Amino acid sequence: MRRADRLFQIVQFLRSRRVTTAYWLSQVLEVSERTIYRDMQDLMASDVPIEGEAGIGYVIRNGYDLPPLMFTQNELTALSLGARIVQSWSDAELANAAQSALSKVETVLPDTLKGRIDQARLFSPMVRIPTEVAATMSDMRNAMDHRNKVIMVYRRADGKESERIIWPLGLFFWGNVWTLGAWCESRQGFRNFRLDRINTHTISQEYYPNEPGRTLDDLIAYEQKSECDDENV
Repeated sequence: MRRADRLFQIVQFLRSRRVTTAYWLSQVLEVSERTIYRDMQDLMASDVPIEGEAGIGYVIRNGYDLPPLMFTQNELTALSLGARIVQSWSDAELANAAQSALSKVETVLPDTLKGRIDQARLFSPMVRIPTEVAATMSDMRNAMDHRNKVIMVYRRADGKESERIIWPLGLFFWGNVWTLGAWCESRQGFRNFRLDRINTHTISQEYYPNEPGRTLDDLIAYEQKSECDDENV
C-alpha cells in the first residue's frame, strides 16, 4: 500500500471511531506501530486536527473531512466499470446520473489522475435493455422511493396473464434480466417478477405501509431461507 493511501485510510478510521490506538491501526494496515506513530506525527504536522499520544490512543476533531480526490487506480477503474454497466443496463435517468457522478469525481482529481477514468480497459457492451423495460424500471424505482402500490398485468413464461396489486420492494439484476422483488397482495406472499414480462402497469395513489414481515429485509431473509416463488418461470 502506498504511504499516501495509508495516511488517507488512517484519517478515515479516525473519523469513524471514538478512540483509535496505534496498535489497532498497525494490525489493520499491516505495518509496525512505529510506522503508525510516524504517520501520526506527519498528519499532525500537516494540520490534520488529531489529538492523542502514543500508548493512549488518537481521536480526530468532529467535522473534519478530506476532499474526495485520493483514489487508487483500481478504485477509479471500479468507478468507471460501475458507471459503464449502469449506462448499459439501467434506465436513462440512472445512466445520466452515472455519467454526471464520474464527471464530478474527475473535476476534483489531482492532475496526475485526470483522464484515468476514461482509460479504464473494462467495458460493458452497449446492449442496453429495451426502451419499454427501461421505462418500467424507472417507474418501479419511483414507486419504491415513494412507497406507491402498483397495479399491473403480468405474463408468465407459459403465456398466462394475471392482474396483480404489488408493493415494489427491490430491483435485482441477474446479468441479462432485471427482476422486481415485491409483496403481492393478490397472492399474499413475496414474488419475483421479470420486468420484461410486465405487460402494463399503473402507479397507484395508494401507499403501502412499512409493515413488519413485508419489507425488503424480510424479502431478502425469506429468499435466503427458502426459494421465493418466482413469477418469471
